[in-house]
Amino acid sequence: MDIFNVLFVAPFLDMADSPVFFAEVVISGVLTGVMYSLVALGFVLIFKASGVFNFAQGAMVLFAALTLVGLMERGVPVLLALIVTAMVMVLLAMLIERMMLRHLINQEGIILFMATIGLDFLL
Repeated sequence: MDIFNVLFVAPFLDMADSPVFFAEVVISGVLTGVMYSLVALGFVLIFKASGVFNFAQGAMVLFAALTLVGLMERGVPVLLALIVTAMVMVLLAMLIERMMLRHLINQEGIILFMATIGLDFLL
């Protein structure tokens, strides 16, 4: 019974002593879940629209995050950094579509599939 108390009861008693920490953990968990759901929604939308699973989407999300953090570290205000990051990602998506994916229209699914894997390694 002592092991049960140590593993399952004591952590909750500790959280009751510091409600700010508990709130931080809850907010962090919710925001992490929102991020995962947005990435999953992007995977589903791209797959339903094109019929190809885009492996490069994860790299593009990472590129967007690094762009945002890089801008904010240089002292750019948050709202402006978000706008600039969105513009950079739109430009990147247009370049990828024009330079790579447009040439692969009407190709077999495996070719598009492999192209997105290659793009993932490139990014």
